[in-house]
Amino acid sequence: MRLRHTVVTLLSVLLVTSCANLSSPSAGFATLFDAGSNLLGWTKFGDSNWRIQDGAIQADFLPGKIAGHLISKKTYTDFQIYAEFWVDSETNSGIFIRCENPEKIGADTCYEVNIWDTRPDPSYGTGAIVDTVKVTPPYPKVGGKWSVMEVTAKGPQMVVKIDGVVTASGSDSKHSKGNITLQHGGGTVKFRKILIKEL
Repeated sequence: MRLRHTVVTLLSVLLVTSCANLSSPSAGFATLFDAGSNLLGWTKFGDSNWRIQDGAIQADFLPGKIAGHLISKKTYTDFQIYAEFWVDSETNSGIFIRCENPEKIGADTCYEVNIWDTRPDPSYGTGAIVDTVKVTPPYPKVGGKWSVMEVTAKGPQMVVKIDGVVTASGSDSKHSKGNITLQHGGGTVKFRKILIKEL
C-alpha cells in the first residue's frame, strides 16, 4: 500500500511538472491566437493550406505548392512572444520576427527563429536565429510533441527559449521593427496558443 502511494505521488509530481513547462504567462500579454475559430489578425502568404483544426492553427505539406506564411496584420518593435506548437520530425517551420517587407519574407528582411529538427546545418536548426545566432550541441529536438517557444526582442538583444531552456542569445541590429509571421516550409505544423507582450 505504501509503495502504491509513493508511485501515485511521484506520478502526480511529474504531471504537475509537465504542465508547468507548458503554463502560459498572463500579465501584460495579448492574445494573437488561443484555440480560436478563425484567423482574424493574420494574412496568408504563399500556398500553404493554413486553417483551424481541432482548436489549433495548422498547415500541412501540399505537393507541388509553394510554402507559405501567416503574417500578423500589426507590426512590432520590442516584445516577448510565447507560442505553443507541434511539428513532426521532418517539419520545416519557424517564427519570423521584425519582417520589414511582408511581401518579401526571408533572411534579408526578417529574423527567422527556426523550428527544423532535420536542418542540414543543425547549428541553425531548431531554437536558432538563422544566420544570426547559432545553437550548440545537444541540439534541441521538438518533433512529435507539443513544445513552447519563447522569443524576446528588445533593441538589438534577442533571446530564444525552447521549453524553458535558452537556445540562442545574441545581438543584431539589422531589423528593428516589422511583422511577425508563422512559417510553413514542409511537413505539418500546429500552433494552439500565441501570446505577445510589447516591451
